[in-house]
Amino acid sequence: MEAAREAGRGAAPWRAMSAEELEKQYSPSRWAVRRGPEETLKTYSEIGIAATARARAARRSLLGVPYGAAAAEALDVYLPEAAAEDATLDQMVDQVARSIVFLQERFPSNQGMYLCGHSAGAHLAAMMLPVDWTEWPVTPNLKAFFLVSGVYDLEPLVHTSVNAPLRLTPEDARRNSPQRLLEAAAAQPGGPAGPVLVIVGQHDSPEFRRQAREFCQTLCRGGWRASLEEVPDVDHFEILWKLAEQDDVLTQIILKTIFPEF
Repeated sequence: MEAAREAGRGAAPWRAMSAEELEKQYSPSRWAVRRGPEETLKTYSEIGIAATARARAARRSLLGVPYGAAAAEALDVYLPEAAAEDATLDQMVDQVARSIVFLQERFPSNQGMYLCGHSAGAHLAAMMLPVDWTEWPVTPNLKAFFLVSGVYDLEPLVHTSVNAPLRLTPEDARRNSPQRLLEAAAAQPGGPAGPVLVIVGQHDSPEFRRQAREFCQTLCRGGWRASLEEVPDVDHFEILWKLAEQDDVLTQIILKTIFPEF
């Protein structure tokens, strides 16, 4: 079984690409359709800063709540109306898991947690799918996952400039690839199994779209309630920007998943 799986991986499209083409496939700003790469990244940062400011102004919040000892191990909690420090990817994955457990312990009567991540954030959220929460102090009340324009098999990234700050070895990549972990899992981990929406933009690169499609297929084979959503006429960055618009296609999908009566 493992030999056959590895043989299949040998035929993965990215393996036949030149270094230049592989670099392009995993550089989302080079696929922006309405702005140049530099303007896209600048706009991406500006929109994120502005949206955070609006969220803090509109909601009561607990900012910088520590869930661990490291300086970066803090989260912002936005209550209802009434950048990463130097860390390995293994540490980042552990930090996400510990922050989720912290929230469940801090708010044990919560009505549900919904994980949503974009790009690298989608990968970190997806890494929570193989977690066996029975091995943790509490089982978080996870209701759904929204994985937006993520990478789920990290091996191709090892061969691109994306890996410069991460310094992943091939083994690091395999250990932190939810695609591989779920393929190898005998069964879906125990605990609540809400829907998993694997989301990608029409103008994401072919490699991002391939990874989304194959990850969704792997989830379905493993018994997860997974679906693939391709959002029309958006690139890797616009798909996130538009979440600030209530009538956006993806915004509506997410709201109707959380609030079926919406």
